[in-house]
Amino acid sequence: MKIPALLVACLMAVAASPLARAEYGDVVINNFSDAAGMRPVVFPHWFHRVRFRCKVCHADLGFQFQAGGNQIDMLKIIDGQFCGACHNGELAWNVENCNLCHSGKPGTPTQVHESTLQRLGRTAATAPRPAASAAAAAR
Repeated sequence: MKIPALLVACLMAVAASPLARAEYGDVVINNFSDAAGMRPVVFPHWFHRVRFRCKVCHADLGFQFQAGGNQIDMLKIIDGQFCGACHNGELAWNVENCNLCHSGKPGTPTQVHESTLQRLGRTAATAPRPAASAAAAAR
């Protein structure tokens, strides 16, 4: 009897946690959230990456290869752009479940959580880019 009670207690503690913790590689998006009085979005990049090829989001849906590179807002998502292409209530949950995405700690800047550049104290904007990547970005 102690094991089920312990399991229930652990599940309740996790469910009651008000803020999600970003994990390695998650993208925290806070371009507009703080100004709108919302918590930043925590996008679980690797959760999506194991299910879809890179081209699905970065070519077909137009996400840039830089945290905060797109001007994503709720109107665009509701219109079916960016996240809204899948998060439409048919393929994945719809936008009425705000706290599923807006779960970051308020004030957290837009970033790739625990990225190598972040650990080195540099941002993607100041990091040197290989010539092939710079040419691809110019297209």
